[in-house]
Amino acid sequence: MWLSTAEASSLGAEEVAGRLQVDIRTGLWWEEADHRKQLFGHNELNLKEEEPTWKKYAEQFKNPLILLLLGSAVVSVCMRQFDDAISITVAIIIVVTVAFVQEYRSEKSLEELSKLVPPACHCLRQGRLETFLARDLVPGDVVYLNIGDRVPADIRLFEAIDLAIDESSFTGETEPANKSTAPLLKSNGHNAKKNIAFMGTLVRCGNGKGIVINTGAKSEFGEVFAMMQAEEAPKTPLQRSMDILGTQLSFYSFCIIGIIMLLGWIQGKAILEMFTIGVSLAVAAIPEGLPIVVTVTLALGVMRMAKRKAIVKKLPTVETLGCVNVICSDKTGTITKNEMTVTIIVTSESYVADVTGAGYNAVGEIKLRKCDNVELARAAISNMLEVGCVCNNAIIQNDTLLGQPTEGALLAAGMKNGMYGVADKYLRLQEYPFSSEQKMMAVKCTAKYGEQNRQEVFFVKGALEKILPQCTKYSVNGQLYSLTQKKEQEFFAEAYEIGQRGLRVIGLARGVSLQDLVYVGLVGICDPPRPHVRDAITTLMSSGVRIKMVTGDAKETAAAIANMIGLDVMHTKLISGDEIDSLTEQQLEDRINNVSVFYRVTPKHKLCIVKALQKKGNIVGMTGDGVNDGVALKKADIGIAMGMNGTDVCKEAADMILVDDDFQTIIAAIEEGKGIFYNIRNFVRFQLSTSIAALSLIALATLMGIPNPLNAMQILWINIIMDGPPAQSLGVEPVDKDVLKQKPRNTKEPMITKHLIVNVLLSAAIIILGTLWVYNREMTSGGITARDTTMTFTCFVFFDMFNALSCRSQTKSIFTIGLLSNKMFLVAVTLSVVGQMLVIYFPPLQRIFQTEALFMKDLVFLVALTSSVFIISELKKLLERRLIKRRSASQRYIKSEMNYV
Repeated sequence: MWLSTAEASSLGAEEVAGRLQVDIRTGLWWEEADHRKQLFGHNELNLKEEEPTWKKYAEQFKNPLILLLLGSAVVSVCMRQFDDAISITVAIIIVVTVAFVQEYRSEKSLEELSKLVPPACHCLRQGRLETFLARDLVPGDVVYLNIGDRVPADIRLFEAIDLAIDESSFTGETEPANKSTAPLLKSNGHNAKKNIAFMGTLVRCGNGKGIVINTGAKSEFGEVFAMMQAEEAPKTPLQRSMDILGTQLSFYSFCIIGIIMLLGWIQGKAILEMFTIGVSLAVAAIPEGLPIVVTVTLALGVMRMAKRKAIVKKLPTVETLGCVNVICSDKTGTITKNEMTVTIIVTSESYVADVTGAGYNAVGEIKLRKCDNVELARAAISNMLEVGCVCNNAIIQNDTLLGQPTEGALLAAGMKNGMYGVADKYLRLQEYPFSSEQKMMAVKCTAKYGEQNRQEVFFVKGALEKILPQCTKYSVNGQLYSLTQKKEQEFFAEAYEIGQRGLRVIGLARGVSLQDLVYVGLVGICDPPRPHVRDAITTLMSSGVRIKMVTGDAKETAAAIANMIGLDVMHTKLISGDEIDSLTEQQLEDRINNVSVFYRVTPKHKLCIVKALQKKGNIVGMTGDGVNDGVALKKADIGIAMGMNGTDVCKEAADMILVDDDFQTIIAAIEEGKGIFYNIRNFVRFQLSTSIAALSLIALATLMGIPNPLNAMQILWINIIMDGPPAQSLGVEPVDKDVLKQKPRNTKEPMITKHLIVNVLLSAAIIILGTLWVYNREMTSGGITARDTTMTFTCFVFFDMFNALSCRSQTKSIFTIGLLSNKMFLVAVTLSVVGQMLVIYFPPLQRIFQTEALFMKDLVFLVALTSSVFIISELKKLLERRLIKRRSASQRYIKSEMNYV
């Protein structure tokens, strides 16, 4: 039963149907499809075989630092220092396990994302057109293809109406391939297979039908997918910047460690002891947890956004959202609901009717306004709606639209007029599909029944300024009159009046030739703004994000919708696509920031708009739902597609998909993006302050010629706290609602700012001074004892815990954001404190960490002392908030005085 694409392309469609045992008029029966699914499997590409868990765990040991520690353990064994060898090995296993768990969590988060956007297809089963997941297709299924669809499998076409498919994934050619249905000579290469639609390609123009010949891994795309899997995904920009940060810190850390070992050797200390201390210190000082926390934080942010109806396809998109300062939004289906309804009808006889009801159904009626002859008016409306129903590719099944919303609105209007199945009276001979450039669609038909000569007739719909120039006559109650310039201006005036109300105007005509059409009237289609979209736009603009509406509609319609959603069209100019063509790149860049509405634009114009904004230094987000948005979505820094009504083209090009098509979801996404960056910065602050404190503590002890206050195992335990749960929990801090009020982040601003450095150095200084003071205080009784190192060790750990608490926010008080708001942080700190108590009081751990039990008064003393890093941080934030408040008040006063003058 299986056919290769080469063989299928050389056979006629009837032969292919015979080989696959399917009737193209009814499709497969459900029972047969289920049977074939058991034979061929799901229509999915085979994922790369996952490495076993043990192998992933073993790969953690490839870290050079871990290998260095293992070398130290081997040296200890050779020197018969078995206690040290066992202690270091146990610590290595703990560190490696922490890293493995974090990476494993990240991978699982990413695996969940791949299940969130399942592609759908339109398939004929048992004589009914069904819509279901493409993974359930089997060889022999009959599939319908429309503009914007992703081809769900390898398909042998038996019907292709002006069908053009983008096959750049195979051929590298940007121009879509025109498709036909005739059998071809056997040939290798995709260019010759003009009657095959390949899995994964995109329908750019026209529509067609075909028989599935190959699915999943047996499809032509299977080879390409295998090559894609072989390639390693590049690191995100944020991860790269974090890697650079880690490299710089590693370099400085090794320099300090080298100095420590050199000074220790000069002072006559054992080389092995200094080597072990130095390597352990390296693991503690180098923030190897940075790449992990970035990935985990982004992945968790992606999952949170999925719960808020925003699916992110690429991890860096999450954080980049916090940088967007311009959003170019398509109007139809994005700002508006894209549930179009014909609300007004104006015939060529100037009969006017209002249409009630909404949605894609027959609920509602056509109410004539005052007229002298109701019967003639009804006939004129029927004649006009017939054009809209015949020149149409949409299907309405059970109040569900399969097709374009504009065509669905015309079909629904016909249904309200009792015109069910009017298109079945005609045999379609040819279609001239709608395109963004032509802005009109036409079909050539002939009557199926009745008329002897069956004269050919053209039915045309589209933009009035494109249709009227093709008309030579207009209809008045069945009589035809020459279309004069005066009458043409009257029709344009009617269209202008309707457009001023924010309605989409569609002109309708019919005739024996495309150059000799008869104008029959126009309809106004309502596509109202989505609920709360005005509030969402107001919120975004108040946070420093500029909104620009981009639409193919006329100026009047665009201006009306812009006013409805709160865009200021009184003080900014509106630019048309034709004006963009007349401007040079530099002229467009000079004007782009002062324009809020672009109308009558094509995909080419949208691309120009995005490029011009980017050249002005903007981070651009582009929203859209149609095929004509695809190019701009791909070019934008963040492409945002509509999930419910968006085409496969725009979903493919976009970085983020709004599941509920709600513009307001973008606000939630930007909140997450900004919050994630601040969480990562909080983690960096905690890591740096602890690393600098640990390094400086050992360096100062070495320079002062006193014994090291921490041994190798204690340093490794501190490393676990730095890179482990307490540190990682800073990455999942709940998003601060006030973050949206802050301006978009400047992408040129480094991760480590002056403000961050000040905070890091302040915290590190407090930790160092406090720990050294405790160490010196305990040493007054004599030589170094287990109690001395235990007090010093516990002091440093407690300082870490309070430091982590102060790092939860850079500006706000912990009591403002909520002491209990981050439950994961509370659990992590609690577990760390419990672990520290076990290290102090559990005998087996006492031997490993060389500690002894402390008294309760010792713990109370240490808590009181180490809380100073938290208290000083809170006081500093309070002072900064007051200074900012005074500065803002001063600026407002100066501004008011200037306005008064």
